Amino acid sequence: MMRIGVIGTGTIATAVVRGIAGDGHQITVSERSAANAAALAGEFGNVSVAGNQAVLDASDVVILGLMADQAATILGPLQFRADQRVISLMAGTGLDQVAGLVAPAKAAAIMLPFPGIAAGGTPIMMLGDADLVGALFGAKNTIFALKDGAELDAYTCAQAVVSPVARMVADTAEWLGARVSDPVMGEAFLRELVASSLAGTESRALIAALNTPGGYNQRLRVHMEDSGITPALMQGLDRLESAS
Repeated sequence: MMRIGVIGTGTIATAVVRGIAGDGHQITVSERSAANAAALAGEFGNVSVAGNQAVLDASDVVILGLMADQAATILGPLQFRADQRVISLMAGTGLDQVAGLVAPAKAAAIMLPFPGIAAGGTPIMMLGDADLVGALFGAKNTIFALKDGAELDAYTCAQAVVSPVARMVADTAEWLGARVSDPVMGEAFLRELVASSLAGTESRALIAALNTPGGYNQRLRVHMEDSGITPALMQGLDRLESAS
């Protein structure tokens, strides 16, 4: 059991708390995003709400769920302890920067989770103390421990593929829905098909398995490749990387 404090209770930080609230930890969340904080405390008996300094005073592990541009203003007046370990959820803020914000506490890790962490079964990109992150979240999720900030930046760019994939599924579902009696079932079929197909098979192997000459999958993929989908994807990823 750990004493965990959470500063900031936005969407992702709230999902993080939900993901570990059933594991027996003592969790204190800050009053920021008061509605989310109150909902967590009302749902879980081991979650309480306090002011920012009281959160730190009650915690050995601190999770920062702040917006990066607000962190210095919020954390500046607070007193951290040297025996505390800090996990940052702030994208775009390196471990060295976090260390400067939380001294004398140890900036242990950067962790970039997804909302699915609330239920488990989701990937977690992280940099730093993989043992700490694994102890908290590894039983229910897959931890991807990266070697440096450059890798973390690359993974952060690459994860943006989720939105284009979701758009393709949504557009396909709309096309299908206009042709079948139950559009909702049609979209559910497509979501499950894509998720299950990729879950247990490497992408290149799946493409090869679906490459039957003249088959529906091959014909649609080749049409989209000929229409420039791959160069457009690479260009978009390069632009994200150059802007990060």
